[in-house]
Amino acid sequence: QVQLVESGGGLVQPGGSLRLSCAASGINFRISTLAWYRQAPGKQRELVALIAVGETTNYADSVRDRFTISRDNAKNMVYLQMSSLKPEDTAVYYCNAELHRIVYWGQGTQVTVSS
Repeated sequence: QVQLVESGGGLVQPGGSLRLSCAASGINFRISTLAWYRQAPGKQRELVALIAVGETTNYADSVRDRFTISRDNAKNMVYLQMSSLKPEDTAVYYCNAELHRIVYWGQGTQVTVSS
């Protein structure tokens, strides 16, 4: 059974930083494409950042140069380092893994950016 468990969300002031973590189990992590998505109230879920097997990364324009996605294949972990956070980054952030065209999701972690 595949499990993705996010952690690290919380309340942060504008301009602050947070690091989200996602622990994966039950999946061949090394050959999985990993991503972070987010969903704000009343909006569709959107891709934030993606890291492929070869560690090629892709970012949404709204977070490029502020967020960094990384993976640790030895620990089955994927991270999202977020800096210069803005109120519009407020959302539930979801960890995502794709392997052989099957997509798996975590339960999400809330990030709130507010003063």
